[in-house]
Amino acid sequence: MKFAASLTLFLFLAITACGQEADSPEPPPKPIISAIFLAKADANGRAGEAAETFLVTDVPIFCVVKLYSPGVALVKMDFVAAKVPGVKPETKVVSTSYTTKENEDRVNFSGRPDGQWVAGKYRVDIFVGEKKVRNIEFEIKPSTAEADKPSTIKPTRKPSKRSTSTDQVAKTVYARAFR
Repeated sequence: MKFAASLTLFLFLAITACGQEADSPEPPPKPIISAIFLAKADANGRAGEAAETFLVTDVPIFCVVKLYSPGVALVKMDFVAAKVPGVKPETKVVSTSYTTKENEDRVNFSGRPDGQWVAGKYRVDIFVGEKKVRNIEFEIKPSTAEADKPSTIKPTRKPSKRSTSTDQVAKTVYARAFR
């Protein structure tokens, strides 16, 4: 009887172990995106190095998406105003997509407003196919206070008047004319 109970317990444990192996979860799928970063324009107007801080004058702002391997893929970018004064939260500012070709593994998106950006918090959502794979939150800050101040000097078309009594150049020129 002990033998039958031991055999039954052994069979029960063996069946349970086999069932667990069959139900084990599949390994997670390999990531599609190797890198995503935001960038300012370089000297040639193309996406430069990765940047984390932006000013309202940084137009355009680039979003670079690098895929693990080249191939055909639909990549979409939504540029969202998350918390921007005067703009309804979660408003899409720019939405664009690109289908890569067989030998492409990089997509350069860009976003540009009419004029300058409005300072505030933004987010870029990246989709591959219909699946949202990543987002990047960032802030666009106002430019320096001095650059934003209005000019107090009124431009004029007339040249400034030169006084011959205080202007050394004028004294020299006029003195030579009367010699």
